[in-house]
Amino acid sequence: MKNFAYMLVLGAVLALLAFPQKSAWCAEADLKDVVSTLEQGYRELNDVQADFTQRTSLASIKKEQNGSGTLAIKKTAGASAMFRFDYSKPEQQIVCNGKSVWFYIPENNQVMVSDVRSLFQGENSVALNYLTGMDHISRDYSSSFVGGGRDKKGNYVLELVPRKKNRVMAKLQITVAEHAVEQFMKDGKAHDPFPIVSSVVYDPYGNRTAIEFSRVRVNKGIAGSRFSFRIPKGVEVIKR
Repeated sequence: MKNFAYMLVLGAVLALLAFPQKSAWCAEADLKDVVSTLEQGYRELNDVQADFTQRTSLASIKKEQNGSGTLAIKKTAGASAMFRFDYSKPEQQIVCNGKSVWFYIPENNQVMVSDVRSLFQGENSVALNYLTGMDHISRDYSSSFVGGGRDKKGNYVLELVPRKKNRVMAKLQITVAEHAVEQFMKDGKAHDPFPIVSSVVYDPYGNRTAIEFSRVRVNKGIAGSRFSFRIPKGVEVIKR
């Protein structure tokens, strides 16, 4: 359960779905343009809310687990973030107030509690970087285009490989909205705080987590109280 819980946290954190229509202005962007669109846009991101669907493939048992629900993420000062994933399928919650992380499974009548620093320490820090450090892609990742660099909708597809090898993330594929890159190429400014269409996280063991988001709302202002978790009475608490 612990490994799958971590895959949920890692795979579900930050990916926004846009599905833009292909425009008449279609100058081809280079790798630097696409990376800069992400980095500069993310510097303007304060919070995001969305619905999501998720597919996690576990290689060791050749099994796929699907999930869906809603999320909220709020950037905080320093190298941390507050986030909340409310899964409707399967029913469970992952909540972080920037200091503690709660993983609650009602069906098991259990909540696992971890300290953010211990959960994301050492090699696991790459997962926290995925939450808070998308404005430092050039510093933290080696980037390249996947295939011809575009998907069928015309969006740009990047592959990011952490510069420091770790046991958590082997690579991250991000699809960036075409319209956001075009806007950046016109005036050198990022107009979309987080222009990601979808993301896929691969770990070194062959596990894969893909996520897509809909009904995205960016920078609407989210109260910090939304990231508090009250442990239900009678629930077993497991501290990690």
